[in-house]
Amino acid sequence: MSDDPSTLYCANHPTIPTRLRCNRCEKPICAKCAVRTPIGYRCKECVRGQQKVYETAQWIDYPLLFIVVASLAGLGALVVRYIGFITIFLAPIAGMVIAEAARFVTRKRRSKLLYRLAIVASVLGCLPFLLMTILSFSIYGIIWQGVYLFLMTSALYYRLSGINIR
Repeated sequence: MSDDPSTLYCANHPTIPTRLRCNRCEKPICAKCAVRTPIGYRCKECVRGQQKVYETAQWIDYPLLFIVVASLAGLGALVVRYIGFITIFLAPIAGMVIAEAARFVTRKRRSKLLYRLAIVASVLGCLPFLLMTILSFSIYGIIWQGVYLFLMTSALYYRLSGINIR
């Protein structure tokens, strides 16, 4: 380390010299702490504070989302019992359809908690059909229910979380 008074050190990593500053709060940041935005580099704290503005969900969105997602995911799990291999192709489409229905019912309002609730609702909606398949000892049925659950929930989550809220 240099004792030159003009040398800046990262605010989060005091041993790392840097010349980079957050373009919002002017805090010195290293490459590990810098988040690239369209208008320059910012520290993680400023980015996190700015993204909270985008959480627009209202209280009614949570129960509506839960009911819609659980119902549609359960309907899809019911259909999976009869289609077998085609599940691989239809499960991601089902996830996208469920995500669009969730967006419609919440009027495109968003929140990090909404996305997580959508995943919980989709799993709980599929759970009764997965349990019925397990109790019937159908190995292929269990496999296809699992494939549906995984592909549908991943498509649902990534479709809903088009904007990252950290």
